[in-house]
Amino acid sequence: MTSPRKKPTVADLKALKGKTQLTMLRYFSMDEAAAAERAGIDIASVPEALVTDPEYRKAAPTVFSMTGKAHLEAGTPDEYLRYSGKMLMAGADAIYCSGSMETVKYLTKEFIPIVGHVGLVPSRATWTGGFVAVGKTAESAIALYDECRRYQDAGAFAVEIEVVPVEVATAISAKLDLLLWSMGAGPGCDAQYLFAEDILGTNRGHMPRHAKVYRNFAAEYDRLQEERVKAFQEFRSDVASGAYPQDKHVVKMDPREHAKFLKGIE
Repeated sequence: MTSPRKKPTVADLKALKGKTQLTMLRYFSMDEAAAAERAGIDIASVPEALVTDPEYRKAAPTVFSMTGKAHLEAGTPDEYLRYSGKMLMAGADAIYCSGSMETVKYLTKEFIPIVGHVGLVPSRATWTGGFVAVGKTAESAIALYDECRRYQDAGAFAVEIEVVPVEVATAISAKLDLLLWSMGAGPGCDAQYLFAEDILGTNRGHMPRHAKVYRNFAAEYDRLQEERVKAFQEFRSDVASGAYPQDKHVVKMDPREHAKFLKGIE
């Protein structure tokens, strides 16, 4: 008989480095959280509104869940610290931080579990040439390694490494104790990270190279929308024709009470 699954701690995740590939999702709804729990997903990136919902930990009690804000939204280090404390007390396990190394150091000094971000970082993409792969030259790959090392030195326990050549991510992961969570950076990292909307096929926009679609929920949603329209049309038609409501849809009076009622309003 296997023991029940428990939510991992930061120490648990670090102890698994180099031993296994973990799974990580970005999801946005309670239904997705419950599905991730049942599927055995290890890590999740979760919006603030979801992770602070009192029902969240009932839906996903063992999914290690981080939340956070881009540094452009978070404000000063003090504001970031207050925000981090609020999120951890509400149920988050770690905080995403795309801010400076000084901010990372400030937060980790107060024992906030921090996850950084390297490679294609949307909030900093203008510095790396836009929404393109990062680290394709030796010079830029060395810069990536240096950035990861600085995150490690600043106290972060993990970084999301996004759209980086597999050879670069693999070498960095092997050289550092820092956990690397790969979004399009290959299997040489410690976790594989995808968006639930890509896996489920609900993303109707650009589909990233690293994404893999496992289901076509978009087609099912379209089918359901057509069924919704038809049901509303049938209801409207029934009202117009008198087919709705029928006797079974209404409440009727006892005939004697009805007679008294009619006499009473004469």
